[in-house]
Amino acid sequence: MSMSGPRTRATLHDLVPAFVRTPDPSLIQLAANEAAYGPLPSVAEAVAREIGQVNRYPDDGAVGLRHTLADWLGVAGAEVALGAGSLGLLEQVMQALCDQGSEVVYPWRSFDVYPQLIRVAGATPRPVPLHEERNDLEAMLASVGGRTRVVIVCNPNNPTGPAIGRSELESFLRRLPRTVTVLLDEAYFEYVRDPTVPDGLTLLREHPNLAVLRTFSKAYGLAALRVGYLVARREIVEAVDKTHVTYSVSRLAQAAALASIDAQEELGKRIEETVSERGRVRDTLLSQGWRVPVSEGNFVWLRLGAASQGFGKDLERFGVAVKVVPDEGVRMTIGTREENDVFLEAADAIREAALSSGGRPPGDGHVQLTPPGS
Repeated sequence: MSMSGPRTRATLHDLVPAFVRTPDPSLIQLAANEAAYGPLPSVAEAVAREIGQVNRYPDDGAVGLRHTLADWLGVAGAEVALGAGSLGLLEQVMQALCDQGSEVVYPWRSFDVYPQLIRVAGATPRPVPLHEERNDLEAMLASVGGRTRVVIVCNPNNPTGPAIGRSELESFLRRLPRTVTVLLDEAYFEYVRDPTVPDGLTLLREHPNLAVLRTFSKAYGLAALRVGYLVARREIVEAVDKTHVTYSVSRLAQAAALASIDAQEELGKRIEETVSERGRVRDTLLSQGWRVPVSEGNFVWLRLGAASQGFGKDLERFGVAVKVVPDEGVRMTIGTREENDVFLEAADAIREAALSSGGRPPGDGHVQLTPPGS
């Protein structure tokens, strides 16, 4: 008699669990785009006050946080959804808006989990290659078809750094069918300093099919607590709320987010330190001879092609962990000034070693990218 195991969804058969590899904790952690600093004292105190209540479930609707966010952002409470970081909300959006046979258009290379979450929702990924490290909105528009339910725009793009300006984004939105939802992923919005890059919230009234996704994980330094928010028309928010995972935004996360909203001035100073360091790091890398695109996130990108893995291993020997995208490039998170100096000294040493040995430094050749198959 033949034995067969439990039946699982066919769409999952060729997927692997999307666990993120944690770098060696002994290394300087510049791999995950985390904030360089821990929580502010006022935020830590707010979390500590909740510790004695962790035997109680949180407010599952996060009503206090939802309405505080709405007041802060100038929108209605019914236009805000909350989730376990922007990643949790990405999954909720895919579940709410996609089904078998639908398609999702997204940039590539971009956030690693996009194709995974699209396929888990039963939809078909439609990746569109970047142009000069930016989302290619014209090519993405050309990829939209009758089955397209969602288009993801990552602005600024992770892991490469460049962002799309207002006029280009508005032109794209005007020409897109209103039946297609645009998910504007603004996880790094707080670090943007290019005045031509829009605040996505200012586009919502004119474009009812737009949804703006943000997080407290990056600029606000709450990566471990998992809280993000989505701002969109109430019809979209209602659909996303129906896919909410019960109690997914913990009471600690809610308390920390509320305290962070109250600490804008202090947090703003920290963000400016990171923006300043971003400029210094990029300028230094350019002076060393690397090619580094302008970044509007808390990271910089080196397009190294086949040399990416070797460069990452070399950095580990200097005590630094970065994000390696095999055969494409390396993303370095902006850390403290001292951490950044270690990375810069290592990068310079690696390049000089390659030159002195008669070889070509990493990243000197042209890299031709091929998006993953759907």
